[in-house]
Amino acid sequence: MRNTSPPSQTLLAQRTHQSPLLSIVGGNANHTTLSSMVSTASYRKSFIDPSIKIARLYGFQCLELCWVSANTSSSDMTNMGLLFQDWRAAVNSEAKNSSQKELILTAAIPYSPNSDTVYLPVYSIQTNLNWVHVNAYDYHAPGWSNYTGAHAALYDPSGQANTDDGIGAWIGRGLSTSKLVLALPFYGYAWTLKNPNDNGIGAPATGPAAIAIKDDGVMRYNRIKSYAQSNGAAIMYDATYVVNYCTVGST
Repeated sequence: MRNTSPPSQTLLAQRTHQSPLLSIVGGNANHTTLSSMVSTASYRKSFIDPSIKIARLYGFQCLELCWVSANTSSSDMTNMGLLFQDWRAAVNSEAKNSSQKELILTAAIPYSPNSDTVYLPVYSIQTNLNWVHVNAYDYHAPGWSNYTGAHAALYDPSGQANTDDGIGAWIGRGLSTSKLVLALPFYGYAWTLKNPNDNGIGAPATGPAAIAIKDDGVMRYNRIKSYAQSNGAAIMYDATYVVNYCTVGST
């Protein structure tokens, strides 16, 4: 018999302890469009209502807004908070009217609530979202850094972006630890070293490595693993930043 169930429902039947999540937008989204979308109640509704409809249609149990590089205006932050508030009200109402379980609301957020001179809407996040995924990565990359860096550093004694400081800032602003889910990368970055003998964290570099030049230095985990194995590279551990890295020649 042909299976006509939505893919997410079929997957859920196989893995009963998992909740399919629909993540909307993304890191490369047009921020002007997003800013406009949250700016008025009617625009927010035009996003909220279809998101709920699509989730029900395809069997998703969670909805996530991924706006990790939000504009830095205070009005955007205020309107983002209003979006979460309106979204929660709509989800609650839909669940009552349909007699279905409430959809879960989440968001993918930056590693820290501080966005230049303004803060993300922590109170609204705390009040209206079930949890958030803290994007604890991309602190450094060869596309904008002329030295190697730990792009998912747990700590950084120099005070640069790191996960410990970011999580501490969220908690300090009032977000419950029970709502914080740490999102970790399944990829790394490859730099071209100025001097192959100077190859630790913070070593001078000239940009993306040749093996990953088309992807601005990005290398997925499986490629990093195969590259290190095929070149006999030793995996080094840096206890200061709590990261692993390897070196092959000038890469």
